[in-house]
Amino acid sequence: MSKLLLRCLLACCLVVLAGCPKSASKGSALDETQYAYSAAIRWGDFEGAYNLVDPKVREEHPLTDVDFSRYKQVQISGYRDLGGSPLASGEVVREIEIGVINRNTLAERTVRYRERWRYDEGAKTWWLTSGLPDLWND
Repeated sequence: MSKLLLRCLLACCLVVLAGCPKSASKGSALDETQYAYSAAIRWGDFEGAYNLVDPKVREEHPLTDVDFSRYKQVQISGYRDLGGSPLASGEVVREIEIGVINRNTLAERTVRYRERWRYDEGAKTWWLTSGLPDLWND
């Protein structure tokens, strides 16, 4: 009987510990941030994606309402991660292929884009330093 009780207590402890929050490593924080960014791009939420752009970059190169209206002229049909690598500076780059459909002509094309991410120790978050993708230059 005591073995059964011990096993039940051990199982309960494991369930409780599994539910405890874990401190996120920089790698998992990057994965989560990149996933949120790619989801925003895939769903056409460019203003949401812009919130993940480094505040310094947003201050130096602010986007206007006209810039955001240009993004409303396209539909994203695909967002594919082609691979990434860390740089000596601590930043991470990731090659992306984006499928873009022009809402006016319904013409689809593919755009290659390089994301560059920087970790902010103070904010404990990753910021995109390359800005939103330029979907109009080939």
